[in-house]
Amino acid sequence: MATATRTVTEACLAAQHASHELASASTEVKDGALRRLAELLEERAADVLDANAADLADERVASLDAALRDRLALDRERIAAMAAGVLDIAGLPDPVGELLEERTLDSGLELRKLRVPLGVVAVVYEARPNVTVDCAALCLKSGNAIVLRGSSYAARSNAALATIVREAVDDANLPQGAAELVEGGERSELAELATQEGVVDLVIPRGGEGLKAALKKVATVPVMYAASGNCHVYVHADADLEMARRVAFNAKVQRPGVCNSAETLLVDVAVAESFLPGILGDLLEAGVELVGDAEARQAAGEVPVGEAGNEDWDTEYLGMKLVVGVVDSLDEAIEHVNRHGTGHSEAILTSSNEAAQRFTDAVDAAAVYVNASTRFTDGFEFGLGAEIGNSTQKLHARGPIGLRELTTTKYVLTGTGQVRE
Repeated sequence: MATATRTVTEACLAAQHASHELASASTEVKDGALRRLAELLEERAADVLDANAADLADERVASLDAALRDRLALDRERIAAMAAGVLDIAGLPDPVGELLEERTLDSGLELRKLRVPLGVVAVVYEARPNVTVDCAALCLKSGNAIVLRGSSYAARSNAALATIVREAVDDANLPQGAAELVEGGERSELAELATQEGVVDLVIPRGGEGLKAALKKVATVPVMYAASGNCHVYVHADADLEMARRVAFNAKVQRPGVCNSAETLLVDVAVAESFLPGILGDLLEAGVELVGDAEARQAAGEVPVGEAGNEDWDTEYLGMKLVVGVVDSLDEAIEHVNRHGTGHSEAILTSSNEAAQRFTDAVDAAAVYVNASTRFTDGFEFGLGAEIGNSTQKLHARGPIGLRELTTTKYVLTGTGQVRE
């Protein structure tokens, strides 16, 4: 774990040194480290909760809204979920060494294309301390060293969890530099981390548009953006409205402070008057602030809906606020989603296979749902054990970043003395 006298560069160099040994570590050794990590999380839960309580008691955290405080908070159930996630990762196939292609070239060389670790992965994240464990576990299993830079709001929680990770690594006789934690805080430290060319192989930010913009200004290391989610739920004219009511409510309310929660509800004009009063009443009763366009406000009946400003359609609230719009057609809904969405998760409620196919083909997003909540975009739910984040770009991975997304490829060629003429 980083100390006050240790620089970001020193931590990254330690991780690079460790990455060389991790790349050839056996599956058995890596899985042993993960199983030990799961044990230690259960054994040290009280220490982690004490650290988390100190974070939550900090006067800076006291001023945060309820959704952000929820992202920071840990309890025994969430720690148990971390441990279970680590065991899930241990049970997944090891991607390292996977044979992707094998053939004989005209020269007689035997070509094999193999999956190999990236090397050193740096993860910059905000708020949620469970990310410390999720990301470390994924990197260990995929043979990568990790450099973690968490939020200063969760500094004590992250430090307690990183200490547990490092103990598990040590117990498995893997190099300590396999998991490095650097202090959060100054933007200068972020710049130092993002410019470690030749040392850090990939930076993955988990946070809002502010973090993304800050990295874009300074990064010289490749960056895979696991950024914001301005997610939409669209209710088509032929939707099962009771199903749509359940799905739309879940997508917004089940956990509003995360990137796969819905921020916009779009409803076809044909069902707006019959659908909106019920769902908006449910949302209002749950404490959701509602704003919408003129058509949505008119169709809302007695449910109070404020006037949406232009910025509302492009805002990731990460809280109990929702913008509501009425559209004239499926094509208008698709156009709206592609104009305002961030490429994260989008959903359509429909009984028409044709409408579902049109929506899934035309919407530009990492995950598109038919008759289901956007809240399922998650490495655990997708059977990946966990995720480092949800990539909203297209290279080199899109969607939940799991084990395979933390690897690259290597060609290995075997000959019998061939030379090129």
